[in-house]
Amino acid sequence: MNHDLQIVLVEPEIPQNTGTIGRLCLAASCVLHLVEPLGFEITDAHLKRAGLDYWEHLKVIRHRSFEEFLKTMPENAPRVLLSKKAGKTHFEHHFEKGTYLIFGKETAGLPEWHLEANAKDCIRIPMFDARVRSLNLSNAVSIVTYEAIRQIGLNG
Repeated sequence: MNHDLQIVLVEPEIPQNTGTIGRLCLAASCVLHLVEPLGFEITDAHLKRAGLDYWEHLKVIRHRSFEEFLKTMPENAPRVLLSKKAGKTHFEHHFEKGTYLIFGKETAGLPEWHLEANAKDCIRIPMFDARVRSLNLSNAVSIVTYEAIRQIGLNG
């Protein structure tokens, strides 16, 4: 598979979510970027349990801060920032090969300054019941990743 999708988790807090996302990244042939600080240790048993024995096969790139991560992104790389405040949904977005799918931490999302500076790149997953404030991070990553793969095509 040659879609070159990059999954970016900014300051993830829950090891089970990150482990599950790691398994998804391996299954979908994506690179996983973890932006520190993390709310757990990579050796955490919950992370390993959720990622099972797949973690060692996963391509994981760690970044010391969000600012450091941003410096490593290719200048013209397509990027998508997930925010429940975005106007456009993931169904309305045109995904490209090599897109960086950027997700914020479970309790706070992405930094407001970054969302404002990149408003044209922000998308949301529609929720049809106002009582639901947000989706689980691992579910959100799955939904958007596979929509991107569907649009790009299985062969990139």
